[in-house]
Amino acid sequence: MILCCGEALIDMIPTQTVTGQEAFVPHAGGAVFNTAIALGRLGRPVQLLTGLSRDLFGKQLKEFLATSQVGADYLIQSSRPTTLAFVKLENGHAKYAFYDENTAGRMIEVSDLPQPGADVSALFFGGISLACEPCADTYAAFLAQEGAGRAVMMDPNIRPGFAPDEVRYRERLQRMLAQADMVKVSDEDLAWIEPDHEGLEAQARALQAQGPAVVLVTRGAEGALGLLPDGDIVTVAAERAEVVDTVGAGDTFNAGVMARLDELGLLNKPALRTLTAEPLAQALAFGAKVAAITVARAGANPPWASEL
Repeated sequence: MILCCGEALIDMIPTQTVTGQEAFVPHAGGAVFNTAIALGRLGRPVQLLTGLSRDLFGKQLKEFLATSQVGADYLIQSSRPTTLAFVKLENGHAKYAFYDENTAGRMIEVSDLPQPGADVSALFFGGISLACEPCADTYAAFLAQEGAGRAVMMDPNIRPGFAPDEVRYRERLQRMLAQADMVKVSDEDLAWIEPDHEGLEAQARALQAQGPAVVLVTRGAEGALGLLPDGDIVTVAAERAEVVDTVGAGDTFNAGVMARLDELGLLNKPALRTLTAEPLAQALAFGAKVAAITVARAGANPPWASEL
């Protein structure tokens, strides 16, 4: 079973009323939440570890998890409010304004963490949860406690604007990246993580040298590449799609990669540390396929297995 660790929030998506005025509609979201939803819809056993409010938005998130076949055993519930992210679409790309002070997701502490069961074989970390404190330190502690015997995938989804101290943010990310088996980054993320290296391949190899066995880099319409443990590179083209918006695209890609590796019996630490080209190519292609469906419809709405 895959345990996704990170934020669940409400995306306030812009729309127009019948009178032509702009309004916002609440949609369940959050990078890690979206990845968990996509995994559930793809038929993989998955749970979400997050701080969740008991308010009306928290209830909406919990119901959405249930309908997408995501388990609720690791939810840390409280009376604090739900994080809200107001979305502005510019040429199909999402820009966000977050309202996150004192929220259920942000304020979880190490003392709140549950003990994962033996059935948890893989951990996934990512999103703004790795930048916002105190939850960022809580997730880092959870990885340190529970990651040694489990497969660990990370998508740092760099958000320096959320970090009160960039030096501390970088140091925490570096500690977590060193414990990961597989890391997915965008080309922009990679340039931020490895500013002392020029060129995508050199940056990817520098990131791999920090600890992860496999480094995946997404490049939008140019597709994705994977750097294998032996240093070889696998590339896949992007799937053609009529883009409505890019909300949740990377999150769905992550789910597709993990889902295919899990189906192949390779989402475990020893297998990722010795991963070869053919299964990684399959996983990248599947990730691109499911992400293409997500970008072809509004909001983060990952496909079900029956749609593929």
